[in-house]
Amino acid sequence: MHLLTQSKNYELRVDMEDFEGQKVFAAYASFSVGPESEGYKLNLGSFLNGAAGDSLTYHNGRKFTTIDKDQDGHGSNCAMSAYGAFWYGGCFHANPNGIYAWGPSPRAAGVMWKTFKGLDYSLKTMTMKIRPVNPPPQTG
Repeated sequence: MHLLTQSKNYELRVDMEDFEGQKVFAAYASFSVGPESEGYKLNLGSFLNGAAGDSLTYHNGRKFTTIDKDQDGHGSNCAMSAYGAFWYGGCFHANPNGIYAWGPSPRAAGVMWKTFKGLDYSLKTMTMKIRPVNPPPQTG
């Protein structure tokens, strides 16, 4: 992701759906991932809009944590307790890589977006999509 996002400016859209069929999204002005030397840090622009609300800004500036590489700001490894790797802080407001559970589930166990369904509900789907953003036109 670092190699892909270092050469152009990208925006991010996160689409999600619950088990009742409600579909929502969250859009962000920019998205990039830092180099390995910086722990693949998440660089996220401002929240633009979307009925899902903003659960990702909390993760901005965080390093990517996996089960075998704990880089989060928590006393334990968030990738282990949340069942998946992500840009954790202490630990999360969004967890797209959690286990696939069906609807209501134990706290921190599923695919979650805090500002949409809280941390006790695992979503049916969540996809993170990036696309290039055209640079602003040059004036003068």
